[in-house]
Amino acid sequence: MRNAVALLFACLALVTPSAVPAETLEDVVRDLEAAYSRMTDLRAEFTQTAFNKSLNQTIPAQGTVYLKKGGRLRWEYTEPTPQEIVSDGRKLWVYTPALNQVNVGDAPEALAGPAGSFLAGLGRLRAEFDVRFLNPAQPKDDGGNWVLDLTPKQPLPTLARLILAVDAKTWELRTAVVYDQFENTVTMRFAKVAINSSLPDQLFTFVTPKGVATVPLR
Repeated sequence: MRNAVALLFACLALVTPSAVPAETLEDVVRDLEAAYSRMTDLRAEFTQTAFNKSLNQTIPAQGTVYLKKGGRLRWEYTEPTPQEIVSDGRKLWVYTPALNQVNVGDAPEALAGPAGSFLAGLGRLRAEFDVRFLNPAQPKDDGGNWVLDLTPKQPLPTLARLILAVDAKTWELRTAVVYDQFENTVTMRFAKVAINSSLPDQLFTFVTPKGVATVPLR
């Protein structure tokens, strides 16, 4: 569950290019904030690699993510085990078909903050994070993406550091790497991104299937 919640911190994309290409860190931060502030929802396919440092174990996963302002989210995992993580901003549901159960509880406090509410959080990048280029001497990677190293001003157990690679022309988020307080990482890559497609609110409410057990979320 820790890794699942950590994923909420790193999952959006940007689509509106600047009139003038960004060159400095200040330019990149300004344009990033402007692009995120115009975003209301997002849908994307993702591939994920979760690395547990203490166990030296890597677990791959993939699926589709839906996000909407207001702390609403829906993660649909297809691999390695089907699972749905859904929140309307108030309640959180974690449905695991293999267990025939859904865990239900209040949305964690993290979901209400700048990390969980990523659309709003990156619209206030300078207010929520200390920002630098990962490599100031070479701020773009081999693909021409800006690579930013973000440290939350109020770190959470599940979010101690966030590295983002964003397209220098379209501002789409290509990769996000989340570090927790134990230096475990979750790396996500995004594809087939759709922005501001008017995702319905019903998508972010879970209806428990008949015969599925309801268990309090802990």
